[in-house]
Parts: sequence; structure tokens; C-alpha cells
Amino acid sequence: MSEPAAELPISDARESLADVVSRAHYAGRITYVTRRGQRLAAIVPADLAEAIERAEDAVDVAAAREALARIDEGESPLPFTELRKELDL
Repeated sequence: MSEPAAELPISDARESLADVVSRAHYAGRITYVTRRGQRLAAIVPADLAEAIERAEDAVDVAAAREALARIDEGESPLPFTELRKELDL
């Protein structure tokens, strides 16, 4: 069972980084690092971060497969210049 999430000002996080990392690893605690009450980052258990990465990769693979299937069905791919315009790059 994991500990509930916590918030910690960045100044305190600097002083107790080893403890924060240990709690993430051993107790499953997520700690949000804040500045003036605003969340800047999170220290999370590595297995959670890895699970998120795997999920994101699976979404990317599914989107790529879907795009390739549309191309196989005859849909024209979007030219790079149009993609840049669409993304406002």
C-alpha cells in the first residue's frame, strides 16, 4: 500500500531529497515539489513512471498503426508543410 501524496516546497525538498526519494521507492509516495504553492514537479516511484511511459508508448504505437492503416486504405498523408501550419510551427 502506498502513502498518500504530499506537497513539499522546493527549499525543503533540497534538504530532504534522500528521504523523499526513499519514500517514493519504498512506500510508493508521490511528492509534488512546489514553489509558492504551485506544483512544479513530482517525485514518483520509478515503477509508476515506467508504467506511464509504457502507456504513452502504447498510445503512440496505436496512433502510428492507425495512420498507416489509413494510408493503406488510400488516404493521403499530410504533407509536412501543412502539418507545420496546422501545429503553428
